[in-house]
Amino acid sequence: MMYVHPALIMIIGALLAPLTRGVVRKCVLVATPVIAFYIVTTMYSMTPGDYGVINYLGFELITSRIDKLALVFLHVFTLMAIIGAVYALHVEDSSQHTAGFLYVAGSLGTTLAGDYLTLFVFWELMAVASTFLVWARREKQSIAAGYRYLLMHTFGGLVLLAGIFLRYHEVGSMEFTAMLPEHAGVAEYLILLGFALNAAMVPLHAWLPDAYPEATVTGAVFMCAFTTKTAVYVLARGFAGFELLAIMGAVMTLYGVGYAVIENNARRILAYHIISQVGYMVCGIGIGTEMAVNGAVAHAYAHILYKALLFMGVGAVLEMAGTADLSKLGGLYKKMPVAMVFTIIGGIAISGFPLTSGFVSKSMVIAGAGNAHEIGLMLMLTLAAVGTFLSVGIKLPYFIWFGEDSGVEPKKKLPWNMVVAMGIAGFFCIFIGVVPGWLYKMLPFAVDYEPYSAYHLSETFQLLGFTALGFYVLRKKMVPKAKLNLDLDIFYRRALDGFMAFARNPISPVNEWVSELYRVVGYRIALGAAAIASRFDVSIIDGVVDGVAHKVRETGDYVRHAQTGKLQQYIAIAVSAFFLLVLLVANI
Repeated sequence: MMYVHPALIMIIGALLAPLTRGVVRKCVLVATPVIAFYIVTTMYSMTPGDYGVINYLGFELITSRIDKLALVFLHVFTLMAIIGAVYALHVEDSSQHTAGFLYVAGSLGTTLAGDYLTLFVFWELMAVASTFLVWARREKQSIAAGYRYLLMHTFGGLVLLAGIFLRYHEVGSMEFTAMLPEHAGVAEYLILLGFALNAAMVPLHAWLPDAYPEATVTGAVFMCAFTTKTAVYVLARGFAGFELLAIMGAVMTLYGVGYAVIENNARRILAYHIISQVGYMVCGIGIGTEMAVNGAVAHAYAHILYKALLFMGVGAVLEMAGTADLSKLGGLYKKMPVAMVFTIIGGIAISGFPLTSGFVSKSMVIAGAGNAHEIGLMLMLTLAAVGTFLSVGIKLPYFIWFGEDSGVEPKKKLPWNMVVAMGIAGFFCIFIGVVPGWLYKMLPFAVDYEPYSAYHLSETFQLLGFTALGFYVLRKKMVPKAKLNLDLDIFYRRALDGFMAFARNPISPVNEWVSELYRVVGYRIALGAAAIASRFDVSIIDGVVDGVAHKVRETGDYVRHAQTGKLQQYIAIAVSAFFLLVLLVANI
């Protein structure tokens, strides 16, 4: 069977999108990810191993390394590509479709990469393509956020590249393999740092809540699924068992929840919850046991779907009502009932409510921490779950759909394709929760875990119940207010301001001094040299050229007077010249 790289299919679709119109474009947009998804399903029948191996400039490039870990991410990535493409069918701007498909291609290429060089190329494709999804909104804030996003990912890419070359210098191979914590050196930790930035690890996270809320409505749906989860995949592939990741992941869960609770903008709330939910995955990878890694991978799969559903629901509100600020919304349940239902499904799924995907995945990570006797981590993850239900399961839907009626009226009817996309994601959020074995059988290790135990159900209902009670009691104090919450990006911006100040003073005065020195000294020297060169040109060069020309004219005048027009004279001259030539030859 001929193997076709799914990223190639997405790239072809990206190139075709701007060349088509109307129904043809819609067919291209849907068919492209469907074909990629079909290719991924055929990979399950392939023997695990390396495919598409290329020798280039002395490097062995492995474009496709297929195993169970790669397949589960490929499966959800291509499924999410279908959902995102359907959600964006009504968008006329072809640049968004092209950027979105190239973004997916970068994620698929990174997931299949078996060497660092191939990984880096697709890694950077993700960064560049996703930047255009932010810029495509074409607003002042989105342009600025896009530049900051690109700068951060450029920095991360350079750190990653430095680590790759250092590692190649040490081991002589570009192959992307698992690393052992006890053998990790500078090169390995540079690579880890490059991956950590894309995973939005604190304190390298501020680009995410800065850029994602500024992306287009459809662009944010793509972005919430791929960058951080691709980073989770490479961490699981290369850095499982690194204790530092377990600690950082637990910190991420609480940090993201803390900001989400006080945020006013719905898309910023969801952005901070990406940090929190990715923290569960990073923590599971850091713990490194089979159950913990399985939980991290399962949670990545579930998270992509319910977070996309939440971004689609909030995006529908933004597109219909013109704002995503909770302080400006309320009472929309009668005006947008379909979006309300799907947003609530996403909210209870991310909260880990029984019979949803979040319940069967998040609980596995927490159980993995408990089985590894990491009690502190387990308590932090449980506390973060409470905050998640408070902020996204209750606060967000309450102040958008219920609460005091804001008087906001939808500008237009919700497009059918957005409803279909939310329906697909909502179905999987429930289906996985009801039939967890469907997801568990795709995980990289054998699963020995039962999520629906009496103890776990009792614990979950207690946590969710007391959280709901707490919100009811404190709901008036939790009314969203329009305010700016400072995050660690303030330090990035201050650092940038400091750099610009340094560029202005003292570097700028030095530049002015050099310019003045050139004007006073260099400019006069240049004028003097030019004057000398001019005199040399006039007196020597022009003299020689003009003298030769003058002699040529004199010779021409003489020859011109020698022409009399008499044939006898011309014959006499020719005969005389002939005899003169004969005499010369005879003497020789």
